[in-house]
Amino acid sequence: MVIFKRKITPLDLVVFLMLAAAGLYLSYRVKVGLHYNWNWGVLPQFLFRYDPEAARWVPNLLMQGFFNTVRLSIWGTLLASLIGLLMGLWRVSHSLFYRLMGRSYVEICRNLPPLVLIFIFYYFVSDQIMPILGVEDFVRGSSPATQALLAFLLAPPDLIAPFLSALITLAIFEGAYITEIVRAGIQSIERGQWEAGRALGMGRWQLMRHVILPQAMRRILPPLGGQFISTIKDSAIVSVISIQELTFQGMELMSATFMTFEVWITVTLLYLLLTLTCSLALARLETVLHRRER
Repeated sequence: MVIFKRKITPLDLVVFLMLAAAGLYLSYRVKVGLHYNWNWGVLPQFLFRYDPEAARWVPNLLMQGFFNTVRLSIWGTLLASLIGLLMGLWRVSHSLFYRLMGRSYVEICRNLPPLVLIFIFYYFVSDQIMPILGVEDFVRGSSPATQALLAFLLAPPDLIAPFLSALITLAIFEGAYITEIVRAGIQSIERGQWEAGRALGMGRWQLMRHVILPQAMRRILPPLGGQFISTIKDSAIVSVISIQELTFQGMELMSATFMTFEVWITVTLLYLLLTLTCSLALARLETVLHRRER
């Protein structure tokens, strides 16, 4: 195996200096051309604030939005994975009805603007599904410990219904892409694996459960990790329905303080912190899976 050593070349230095110069020039134009007064000094208080009653530092607006984005992304990916697994199995089913249902779901979600889907699903879920399920009544009637747990895992009791509605909406949208990932993973398994399972007398469900899916999962996991990163970015869409995730909190803070560039640069860095961390973890996962396959 050939190992290539990475080293910094003169071209790398030139590119870095060009990017740094471009950044400085943009900052200068914002300062001079727009007559913008930078005010980074007050921004940290919107990340964390000191709570005298609790005698500790607690998250403020931006970090509250950051943690809500993390919650939305994690739970949204888990729920979307369940939807995608079911629909992916339907996409490769022998039943024409199931194949049509899976295909219709994917085509509708992938060929409509996400913003339209967000409004349609959100208002249907929040106005029709949540009252039937009695989510708000359940949360209000639960013990303080249960409410605290729900606030940590999902959202505060007074925001739990909108949060769940947005979560389901995001999962339905992302599930369409995971459906295609699952379908492609299953169909990538060699035909000989199917034939060998049938030769052993396995039914289709036994073959899928014990032979096909375990092999397909290794091929599904890397693109599924990439879809998780996409979910982090797509979660910003729910800001239009007043879900207090990172983008929404950034807009609220910008409207209140008029610190346009400071707020959005900070929001950008927080998103990069999430996505780059996930990208590094995904690269590590792909390396581990590649070693196990050899």
